[in-house]
Amino acid sequence: MDMKGLNYSCTTCHVTKAHKISGRYYSRPAPGRHQLALPADDGERLACESCHSRRPHKKTDILNHHTDRVACQSCHIPRYARGGIFTKMWWDWSTAGKLTEAGKAIVKNDKSGNLIYHTKKGDMGWAENVVPEYFWYNGSMSYLQEGDRIPAHDGPLELNSLQGNYADPGARIFPFKVMRGKQPYDPVERMLLVPYLFGKKGTGAYWADADWVKAAAIGMREAGLPFSGKVDFIRTDMYWPITHMVAPKESSVECAECHRRDNGRLAKLTSFYLPGRDRWQLLDSLGWGLLGLTFLVLLLHAGLRLTSSSRRKNGNVQGGKS
Repeated sequence: MDMKGLNYSCTTCHVTKAHKISGRYYSRPAPGRHQLALPADDGERLACESCHSRRPHKKTDILNHHTDRVACQSCHIPRYARGGIFTKMWWDWSTAGKLTEAGKAIVKNDKSGNLIYHTKKGDMGWAENVVPEYFWYNGSMSYLQEGDRIPAHDGPLELNSLQGNYADPGARIFPFKVMRGKQPYDPVERMLLVPYLFGKKGTGAYWADADWVKAAAIGMREAGLPFSGKVDFIRTDMYWPITHMVAPKESSVECAECHRRDNGRLAKLTSFYLPGRDRWQLLDSLGWGLLGLTFLVLLLHAGLRLTSSSRRKNGNVQGGKS
């Protein structure tokens, strides 16, 4: 963590106490209590405020007002997978199983060396220097767990659903990586599958026999879950909070990247009024009306000044003649 600067280790922030490494997303809400939380308080560091306080901007106080509704990471992690690092963004299990004409496994890498296809795993997509996606988040998630029935949904199935929205006073706009892909599921039981992957040929392991039905039957049996004998594939999304890879302050997100009319970073968050992006017709009409009224008052004032000045000048000239 910044070898040329503070050179922090992982445990500088992830303080260990009683053999438990403090984390953020699974045991308690991620933004913490939005207050100072040094080890003297509870032995854990959970938020940026732990070191930087609730008012970290000393010269531009208006930025401190953002922290109630915008997570520090949203501005100070403008992109992730920077500096030649790639991150996996897509994994499609439905394309696994392809072989060469000679019956050999297929392995493909892109020009950067990233694995983009493997017979055992299907297609994969990678990216670098990625702009995060932004969502309201109060630090809690609900997870689709092993054995859960797939709920009715529109679009891709969410493996973890974010809690919080604009009306939630504990929620803030937070940056995320969204891992997308296709996974095997049972369309009759409406359940994600637990396939048996690794094993010797003839055991039904998918990586040996390339048979999804056999692999699913064994995996689901061992997991103690029902299986209809049918295998299909379903689009899935998984939200990964972005909190590492903080950039130097000079590289933080500029105001205009969010407060803009078109293609701003927060274009998908439409549940609230964002200055510079949104238009409220009544407010716009009042604004233009006040501007017009101000202009008329200025014209009236200038006209009165000119008239008054002209009268005084004419009076002085007439007085001089008499």
